[in-house]
Amino acid sequence: MAMEDPDKKTEVVLLACGSFNPITNMHLRLFELAKDYFDGTGKYKVIKGIISPVSDAYKKKGLISADHRVTMAKLATKNSDWVEVDDWESSQSEWVETVKVLRYHHQKLLSSDPTSSLQNALPLTKPGRKRKQEPNRHDPIKKKNQSPDIKSTPQIKLLCGSDVLESFGIPNLWKLEDITEIVQNHGLVCISRAGSNVQKFIYESDLLWRHKNNIHLVEEWITNDISSTRIRRALRRGQSIRYLVPDVVLAYIEKNNLYNPESEDKNAGVVLAPLQKYASDSKN
Repeated sequence: MAMEDPDKKTEVVLLACGSFNPITNMHLRLFELAKDYFDGTGKYKVIKGIISPVSDAYKKKGLISADHRVTMAKLATKNSDWVEVDDWESSQSEWVETVKVLRYHHQKLLSSDPTSSLQNALPLTKPGRKRKQEPNRHDPIKKKNQSPDIKSTPQIKLLCGSDVLESFGIPNLWKLEDITEIVQNHGLVCISRAGSNVQKFIYESDLLWRHKNNIHLVEEWITNDISSTRIRRALRRGQSIRYLVPDVVLAYIEKNNLYNPESEDKNAGVVLAPLQKYASDSKN
């Protein structure tokens, strides 16, 4: 029975999109909380976590250069054996919708999956000869090998906080079809604080309620109010942020003098990329 368990577990990759301006200990905690949750179900196995910082084209107020944000995220995850940083989204010249980032990583995962490539390689290696020489031996083995491969095709799930889930309700911030694709084809892992209204928000949305089984709510019992906004505020005021961000990130911020009143004014008065795009789409 124990030998069958790994085949029954669904492999999961956690993808976190956002500004990471800067990355904080709370961002890193999201991954650990989600992994503990999935491990606890006995049905899933988290194989990777991906941090995908948004591109500069997102136009969020106070958003510093993607180069700095990616570098800090890489420093923060240097010692992690399962969370990594991907700079594809951040390197795009235009803002990329979250659903497209999910699609990109899903495709990347499929093309780089060793079991997937092994499966594809089997029929390409002189299939005729193998079948003619030992049909009884090789054919059943192939079937056995292929079936766990199909089961273990990893699922990409969007990892977020309750604020992201609740932002689905903000007009022109998300496209309805994008939300549908995210919750239907991929799934959400939402870290929420005890007593938050996330369940109520899901209940009040017909779309989210329809796909509620693909929305995993993880309660954060050890509450943590660290946010990038508060960290930037402390830095502007010359206050310490030690123990709120990894030490390597703090050293990088200080070395490059990253956050100050001037940096916080960046993109001031500029409309956020999704609001600009979807508002204009709705007029056309």
